[in-house]
Amino acid sequence: MSTKALIGILLAGTIGILIFLFVHLSGTSNKITLGRKDAKACTKSASVDDCLPDVKYMDTMGKAYTAESLNGKVVVVNFWATWCHPCQKEIPDLSRLYDQYKDKGVVFLGVMTDNPNDSDLLNFQSDYAMTYPVVRGNSDIITAFSYPQALPTTFVFDKHGHRVGRAKVGAITPDALSAQLDELVAQN
Repeated sequence: MSTKALIGILLAGTIGILIFLFVHLSGTSNKITLGRKDAKACTKSASVDDCLPDVKYMDTMGKAYTAESLNGKVVVVNFWATWCHPCQKEIPDLSRLYDQYKDKGVVFLGVMTDNPNDSDLLNFQSDYAMTYPVVRGNSDIITAFSYPQALPTTFVFDKHGHRVGRAKVGAITPDALSAQLDELVAQN
């Protein structure tokens, strides 16, 4: 292969990586913002990033969560892994919030991005007092959420399936999430 061809390939690859990083990192924010969008349910004409992805979430107990079954509920989707220390720190807080809000029309889904065996997962859930449903991440879910780049990452959706604010990258504070859930539960 000629030197010119090699330089061309390296240059094209470098430009591709820079474009990829710019696109994926330019929209990241660590803030939760309160607010509400239209009261209309997400439709096919809405931006994919603004709606709860229409994928099947199957928890480790065999319960399926579909877009239809989640309609009319506030949905919290938290991406995490068993090896992630900030995830380990926030899981007991998320469990307390889940226990507080589950009877108020709020669904928590913990999307696990690693793959421990069932026994190790049960031990982890016991060690960290994890009470909300765990969904093993699969390619459909990971792709639908645009490949969360950091763990934990939390998405919140209102009763109409609209994403509220931007994804929260990093451990979420229970007070901030509780205030957001109070507002969303009160909405029609």
